[in-house]
Amino acid sequence: MQASQQRKWSRSGIQTSVMGFGAAQLGNFMAPITEETAAELVQATWDAGIRFFDTAPSYGHGLSEARLGQSLRWKPREEFVLATKVGRLLTPQRREKIDFGCWIKGLPFEWRFDYSYDGTMRSIEDSLQRTGLEHIDVALIHEVDVYTHGTQQPEVFDCAMKGAGRALLELRDQGVVKSIGIGVNESDVAHEAIQRVDFDCILLAGRYTLIEQDALNEFLPRCEAQGVSLIVGGGYNSGILATGSVPGARYNYAPAQPEVLEHVARIEAVCRDFDVPLKSAALQFIAAHPAVANIIPGVRSVQQLNENIVTCEREIPHDFWHELKRRSLIRADAPTPTSR
Repeated sequence: MQASQQRKWSRSGIQTSVMGFGAAQLGNFMAPITEETAAELVQATWDAGIRFFDTAPSYGHGLSEARLGQSLRWKPREEFVLATKVGRLLTPQRREKIDFGCWIKGLPFEWRFDYSYDGTMRSIEDSLQRTGLEHIDVALIHEVDVYTHGTQQPEVFDCAMKGAGRALLELRDQGVVKSIGIGVNESDVAHEAIQRVDFDCILLAGRYTLIEQDALNEFLPRCEAQGVSLIVGGGYNSGILATGSVPGARYNYAPAQPEVLEHVARIEAVCRDFDVPLKSAALQFIAAHPAVANIIPGVRSVQQLNENIVTCEREIPHDFWHELKRRSLIRADAPTPTSR
């Protein structure tokens, strides 16, 4: 599979590269990068033929959108797809009063949740201003999940579907955006969303991977039935499918439990038998599902970008996938590159 290979989104007609660029790192996620490094990274992504770029207002409190827009501003607008998110509004504030959390040296804006109709309309306008681009292709309602909102999630979700969902439907009908959906870490929330609102895409992080396939039960079949295009992030489950089963391996942003370490170790054994890098198996497995339009592995450097491209394009023997199924290491009904 070529990273720059084009795939067409079922309902919106968007056509873009199967590999995308997740711009969270441009917001200084966990560690800062320089303006020069950010620009170099976007340019290298472009030179590799990758044309899907995903960002959000919350990434670096506006820094990711600002940097991405600066780097894309003079590219032919019809040649790339820009996705951003709604659900948070940014307002100016003194840096010393802002809790930046995991965003190091973000822009001097504090954010607040706002999933209302009016808040969504303002969010889109604000994103256009920050990026300096004339339109947004994909608009996603951000993090209406239990992980983010806890016990208040049902109420927040309902508000988002009635407010932000209605706003995005109008913007799509008006041609302001081409594709709408939600971006979450929980497949059951995504499943409920596409039953509630006429969304045509979903960004799902970490819930369909080489070691997690519960999404095959109901969510992914419904995506296929409704023509919902899936963007998959977190393909390494936050680390373990990149590092392998090593001490300190991370799974869902926490140290992996013994049963997860054991499962990944068994997958690695098959990888060694067939001389297949674990990272290649992880990315290519995700991309094999017919509902998946894009994968967006995270990158912090040009070196990591090039590694992801090589990983994506590595040839994998058909028998490798058969062996994983024979040993019950992936589900028998999981699509693989041999079946796409």
